[in-house]
Amino acid sequence: MTSNSRVVVIGAGLAGVRLARRLAELGVPAVLVGDEEHTPYNRVLLAEVLAGRYAPEVIALPSPERLTRGRAVRVDRAERRVHFADGSAIAYDTLVLATGSNPVLPPLRGLFSPDRHELPEGIHAFRTMDDCLGLSGAVRPGVRAVVIGGGLLGVSAARALAERGAQVVLAQQSERLMERQLDPPASALVLRHLKDRGVEVHTECRVRGVRCVGGAVRSVEMADGYTLGADLVVLACGVHPRVGLAQDAGLAVHRGVIVDDELRTSDPNIRAIGDCAQHDGRVYGLAAPALEQAEVLAGLLAGTAAAGTAAGYTGTRALTRLTLASGTPLDLAAFGEPTPRPGDDVIQLADATRGTYRKVVVRDDRLVGGVLVGELGTVGALARAWEGAEPLPTDGAPLLHLLTNDGGS
Repeated sequence: MTSNSRVVVIGAGLAGVRLARRLAELGVPAVLVGDEEHTPYNRVLLAEVLAGRYAPEVIALPSPERLTRGRAVRVDRAERRVHFADGSAIAYDTLVLATGSNPVLPPLRGLFSPDRHELPEGIHAFRTMDDCLGLSGAVRPGVRAVVIGGGLLGVSAARALAERGAQVVLAQQSERLMERQLDPPASALVLRHLKDRGVEVHTECRVRGVRCVGGAVRSVEMADGYTLGADLVVLACGVHPRVGLAQDAGLAVHRGVIVDDELRTSDPNIRAIGDCAQHDGRVYGLAAPALEQAEVLAGLLAGTAAAGTAAGYTGTRALTRLTLASGTPLDLAAFGEPTPRPGDDVIQLADATRGTYRKVVVRDDRLVGGVLVGELGTVGALARAWEGAEPLPTDGAPLLHLLTNDGGS
């Protein structure tokens, strides 16, 4: 890439901001375009803003100098121009899609109607700063809040609302909380934590619809006919990659925008990183892979190994971590394969009094996965052992040391 080539980055989330800043450090001119009115922020910490622990400005990201606000509506690949909703356009030599993901809005009866295309009053997604501020403005002590979805996002939202004094009910369709990341004992600890905060949790519970009066939510209807009174409803049903811009431009899209090891899409002049990108069949949807992709792409675009390697991006061994510090802390981490196969060795340490749980899975003398809840001083050392994929000493003592030593993070 020549020094005067223009890079345009669409999306001012973690991935886009990191890429723009690294390119600036490497002397590559880049324009970052975001469609939110707010200063770019760390989406991972929105639950702490909702809980009242942080003000919005505390989670702001260091923004690059060349930040433009606008909503991209069309990519003209032939002319290499991005067109925006206000009628303006910007030319690019290399376009980077860092468009992130959108919340999943479940097909609930009463959620939308032919004459209404916005969520009814009192029903909120929980994905953006506007979502967070809308919820913060609506929550007050004693308000009845129903959170639909018991994954990472639902647990975070339910706990934050409870911290603000709401009467919270969490409805989870599957049999336990955070089943994608946690094993049953760890899920049980999260359940206990929420119940201790006053959250009422219903698992194996399917929501059928919402009832609105005068355009505002009044109750949530369950599939078994049970009705939950509600002043607030939070939709925490997951996210899906935001790929509409790429699809309309004719790029190859499956679940996400398909990219190769150089994070190049089916158009050699367009790259994609973060939640919207699908690499080697995988969409990560986590902060760590998004940041790693940004670092690698910065190096590739700058033609230097300072931020990336010549081999490009080869995937991320991603660790899921949730830390909610307000009130009584909730801290958990999961990585790799926490469900053992036949023949695997499993080491577990649990302390019911302290509410802590640590489990690791070893296969062929290698650490392949783990789950930790509470007092996560060991997570750093365990993650490094897992990421390195090196054989562990055969006597097992160092692994036990990692599990019990709280100085590893």
